[in-house]
Amino acid sequence: MQQPLASIPSPSQGVVHLGPLPLRGYALMIILGVIVAVWLGERRWVARGGSPGTVVDIAVWAVPFGLIGGRLYHVITDYQLYFGKNGDPVGALEVWKGGLGIWGAIAAGALGAYLGCRRRGISLRTFADAAAPGIALAQAIGRWGNWFNQELYGRPTKLPWAVKIDAAHRPPTTPDIGTYHPTFLYESLWCVGVALLVIWAEKRFRLAWGRTFALYVAAYTVGRAWIEWLRVDSAHHILGLRLNDWTSLIVFLGAVTYLYLYRSRTEIPEGAVGAAAAEPGDEPADEPPATDGPATPESEEGTAVDTDEAPEADEDPAPPRPAEPETDGVRSEDAEAAEGRDEAGKDAESLTPAEPETNGGASATIAEDADDTGVSQREDGGKEKASTGGEPGETKS
Repeated sequence: MQQPLASIPSPSQGVVHLGPLPLRGYALMIILGVIVAVWLGERRWVARGGSPGTVVDIAVWAVPFGLIGGRLYHVITDYQLYFGKNGDPVGALEVWKGGLGIWGAIAAGALGAYLGCRRRGISLRTFADAAAPGIALAQAIGRWGNWFNQELYGRPTKLPWAVKIDAAHRPPTTPDIGTYHPTFLYESLWCVGVALLVIWAEKRFRLAWGRTFALYVAAYTVGRAWIEWLRVDSAHHILGLRLNDWTSLIVFLGAVTYLYLYRSRTEIPEGAVGAAAAEPGDEPADEPPATDGPATPESEEGTAVDTDEAPEADEDPAPPRPAEPETDGVRSEDAEAAEGRDEAGKDAESLTPAEPETNGGASATIAEDADDTGVSQREDGGKEKASTGGEPGETKS
């Protein structure tokens, strides 16, 4: 086969040793993808009203679950590589050599995310919507790990963007052909497009309630189907299709069904992002606001008493009237005269404006005059008073 005019070179080795520490390209791409997914997911989560740091906390659950699930899916679907004839069971643990199934990673990662969301009291659907574009970008970055390992490439090709594969990594059916379709590059670019599509469609169609994540799944499976068709690595076939093609078809139908069933969901449910973070300076809602005035009195039942309705007490209450002498049922002339002056004083008090406290109240002065007059009359032997009364309401100094 004629060599292409140009091609993408492959790394001579997929690991760089920093002293005793091996730095593997495959693992480095996975880690970088996780960092980007968490960063973008955090920004989108906070924009929804969620608390900062939530995505990081849930990633602590989702990422390990996803790695374990991805590896298990790969080992189960390609068990002959590890437990078949001439297989190496120990190789099932060598994750750094590649072999993570995306469907197992998503399923197990979703389980880890569910546990994290439950601990935080937030909705898994809403969290998945926020994380969807970041997951797609993480896949786009992680696929470059296949380039470092020279694996998961496609059919032979002479296209100028073909990837060059060393003889040690070529398939046994084409040992003399050195360039192949860079399916890792195709999937990487496709995932970037999926991320952009999801971000745009979410704003355009107001996707919510897990529909953003469903769109990501549906769009990814479409690309995975034709990319899978190009690959030449060993895989199980059912009715002429690779196993991952059947998986993509089933998952695609499930995602489209979900989008249809929840097509009317356009708003984030209340409480889906958990309790809103308190702003600095906010007072607790259960504490009453402080007041400058005196505290309102409360009744025995604990309810406030309206002090405006309470009668106001007189500032200068009149002194108590002296007790009248006991008689045999006949009121004395002195008592009748004093009572008359009291009544006249009350009438004058309602017409005469109140004077300052320093001069005393009018009612108090009249009461004192009445007392003095009554005493003087009794001292004179009960004579009628004619000249000591004065004008009603007159104030003495």
